[in-house]
This record gives sequence, structure tokens and C-alpha cells, in this order.
Amino acid sequence: MKWGVIGTGNMGSILINSWMSSNVMSQSQLYIHNRTVQKAFDIQKDYPNIHVLVQAEDLIDEVDIVFVCVKPLEIYPLLKKTRKHWRKEQCLVSITSPFSVEKLESLVPCQVARMIPSITNRALSGITLLTFGDSITKEMKGYLEQSSKIYSTPFYIDDDITRVSSDIVSCGPAFFGYLAEQFIDSAVKETKIDKDTATELTEKMFIGFGKLLEDGHFTLPELIQKVCVKGGVTGEGIKAMDGELGDLFPLLIRSTHAKYDEDISKISEQLELAE
Repeated sequence: MKWGVIGTGNMGSILINSWMSSNVMSQSQLYIHNRTVQKAFDIQKDYPNIHVLVQAEDLIDEVDIVFVCVKPLEIYPLLKKTRKHWRKEQCLVSITSPFSVEKLESLVPCQVARMIPSITNRALSGITLLTFGDSITKEMKGYLEQSSKIYSTPFYIDDDITRVSSDIVSCGPAFFGYLAEQFIDSAVKETKIDKDTATELTEKMFIGFGKLLEDGHFTLPELIQKVCVKGGVTGEGIKAMDGELGDLFPLLIRSTHAKYDEDISKISEQLELAE
């Protein structure tokens, strides 16, 4: 199988690095394209046998599976431009949430899947969110699922929980990373600890925290219970969080869904104008 990536920005490059690190495929099986072609050539410096193609059409002509890793509002213009180049036996894989597999299937004659990655895939860990279109064959579905198992844990989702699942899996590292930064900055401001020390302690805490969950020692509620001794320091800290968090997370979810709905609306407008 020949694989292709259109769009080698943040998530496209993370996928490429994940695939190369986990040997999902050989370098010679991968073809990449980016609108700013130098970004693709920069990736080729690390993996010399990857093929860089200047035109998206040439990539589509060459490969069996195409991962489309561009912004949601760039997908329709790309598919409109390249429509004649897609073949029935190919599979288009989108990594973005607002474009449903049903909409994609209406635009191309090939098989369609949505596979939403996470930055954690770079560590050959975390989740890949899977949704397959009606057009996809049993063989292609099995191939994509088995391939994703090499660098992540595949997880099937229905379309109606796509956004919130992506909030947790794909956006979650940034959200909790931001909270960790706020924790570090407050520790530095309120005590004599320096930022480098606070950062190192926090990062190692996160690594250990993840291992506890990964190895099945505790669930999240059990972990809180074990650390939060009645009348102790942790309990006072959680009490402070309980009093101040308020609507932070409901607001976060409402905000991401509002942006999601906005993108879906703009995509619908694109498709209506095309009719």
C-alpha cells in the first residue's frame, strides 16, 4: 500500500513522525504534499526516502490511501480541484471533525474514513478516533484499524459525539498542559520555588500519573481518594478548586462546540454554493 499526506502542518507532521517511528510503513511507501512545498522538503530531510510531490493531483494519482490534513474550510476547495483524480478503490482519510464522512462521500467517488489523531500518537500512545463511511470495504476498514493500532489505540465513535471526543483526545493535551502551566506559574509566584524546578516536578508528576492509569493501579476516582487524605493538605487544595472552577469546563465545551458548529455552517455554505 502506498500512503499519502496532503498537508504537513502540525498534525500531518505528527502523523508522519508517528508512522516512521512505529514502522507502520517504509519511507518509500509514503508520499507527501504541502501547499508551501518547503515544509514537505523539511520533513524529507529527516526521512530521505519519502517522496515529495509538488502537486496534490500527482500525489492522489500515485497512492492508495490519502490522509487529508488541511483545515476544515480548505477541504472542499481541495476536493473540487482534484475530483477527477480520485479512484473508486482509493481511500480518503480526513483528520478533521466538522467534515462528516457523509459529506465527504458526496464529493468523491472513493472510499472515505475519518481518523482523528492526537499529539500523544507521537509517543506511540493515545487514541485515534475512527468513523467509517458506508462506501468503505471490510478489507480497507480492517487495514486502517490494524495500522492505527501500531501507533495508538483505535476507538470507534458515532458522529454525534465527534466534537466532545476530539475535545478530550485531541485538544485535551493542550487544555491540561495550559492548566499545568498555570499551576507552575502560581507555585513560582506564591513560593520560593524556581520555574525550572517546578516545571520538572510537574512534568515528572504527569508521567507518573499516566503510568498509574496505564498500568491499571487506580481509576481516576480511586487516585483522588488515595491522595486526598481526610483533613490533609490535598483536601484543602481540592476544596479551593471546587470553589473556584465553577463553570470553567462547561464553558470550555460550549466554546469548542460553538466553533465546531460555525465550521459546519461554513462548510454547508460552501457545498450549497457549489450546487
